[in-house]
Amino acid sequence: MVFGLRFLVADHRRVLYFWHSTMNWFLTNLSNMLTDLTLTDMETCYKMFRAPLLKSIPISSTGFGLEPELTAKVAKRNFRIYEVPISYRGRTYDEGKKITWRDGMWALCYILKYWLIDDCYKNSDGNVLHQISLAPRFNRWMADVIRPFLGRRILEIGAGIGNMTGRFLPRDEYIASELEPHYLETLYSRFGYMEQARVMKLDLNEPKDFVALSGTQDTVICLNVLEHIENDVAALRRMWDTLVPGGKLILLVPQGPQIFGTLDEVVKHFRRYTRDDLREKLGLTGFVVEELFDFNKPGVLGWILNGKILKTIAIGKLPMKIYDHLVWLFRRIDHFLPWNGLSLIAVARKEEMPAA
Repeated sequence: MVFGLRFLVADHRRVLYFWHSTMNWFLTNLSNMLTDLTLTDMETCYKMFRAPLLKSIPISSTGFGLEPELTAKVAKRNFRIYEVPISYRGRTYDEGKKITWRDGMWALCYILKYWLIDDCYKNSDGNVLHQISLAPRFNRWMADVIRPFLGRRILEIGAGIGNMTGRFLPRDEYIASELEPHYLETLYSRFGYMEQARVMKLDLNEPKDFVALSGTQDTVICLNVLEHIENDVAALRRMWDTLVPGGKLILLVPQGPQIFGTLDEVVKHFRRYTRDDLREKLGLTGFVVEELFDFNKPGVLGWILNGKILKTIAIGKLPMKIYDHLVWLFRRIDHFLPWNGLSLIAVARKEEMPAA
């Protein structure tokens, strides 16, 4: 995303009102404090986006609320942001300028509003991914569990907005794949500048998408994706085809059909898995299961409460942050809890020939 900077010009600028400049400085710096950015001119009316990214952002403001809303939402989505100088010839009141102190107060209210509100995506899946991005300790826990099994040439299926991608880089080669255009644009924005990283559009339902990748990767990562695919056995075969002989699939799926609830429905899960079901399907597609273990046992309690009892359709920002701050404890007690984990992690090796 590009912000036009009205006050960085090559040779001259028109000098206008002190109090307008002071209010603009105050609003920009308040916005910077709450978004952790270093913008010079937040209220600039010139902003340039890639079209799919802009279309994926729900926008509800008009007038001076639009600038704080867009700024807060692109910051929360971790866009790469640049500032460039633009020509700006500000008007005086005699020339038709209409802005007053009331507009500044409205802008202040909007800055605070969109600091608190997290509706950064038009679709529910995107908001779920954003909520997960607010849990860096949880993401670090997952990455720490998975990282020892990774090779040097990796394909990540369903990278989303890159919550895990950055934690596995650098590698000799890393392909972050997605299907949705706005997720692809986010991945391009975050990782497109890295030499070892590529962003690719892949659909697990389309065999032709995987032809060029056949036998090229030593690791495939598929985290919280397989449950979204109706024909999951066919999807596993495509991942098998992508691997070199002896290559590994790192698979994380939701566990426990008995706790399937509204949270599963809203993110379009077809199923939750059992150990036997997952082991059988991996075997059918030619994989040898090397590891199969539970992950995130404490999370089961919250999932049952929200998805089965309260029947909510989203995990709130506050509960997610509380959970994230308790991850240090959950990591220590996870192994000792007597029930199954919220997720299953499988590490499966490719054999020479798939099963018939």
